[in-house]
Amino acid sequence: MAPQEAIAPEQALALYTRQAAYAAGMEATLGTLEPGKLADLVLLSRDPTRGDPQELLHTQVLMTVLGGQVVYQA
Repeated sequence: MAPQEAIAPEQALALYTRQAAYAAGMEATLGTLEPGKLADLVLLSRDPTRGDPQELLHTQVLMTVLGGQVVYQA
């Protein structure tokens, strides 16, 4: 990828969350953490939008929640 093709980390997160839910016509139940929506999320060891992008390689998944239920915990 050329540098001019890159997007900001916040844009990438939005593309994989609320914008993906919108594109699928499921924004009423998916895409953001709000009361009444499905709680599908991961808890990471670091904020992926901050710091050196190379550090993303060392980010660990600490917990995964699917439909409001913990399905993985480190």
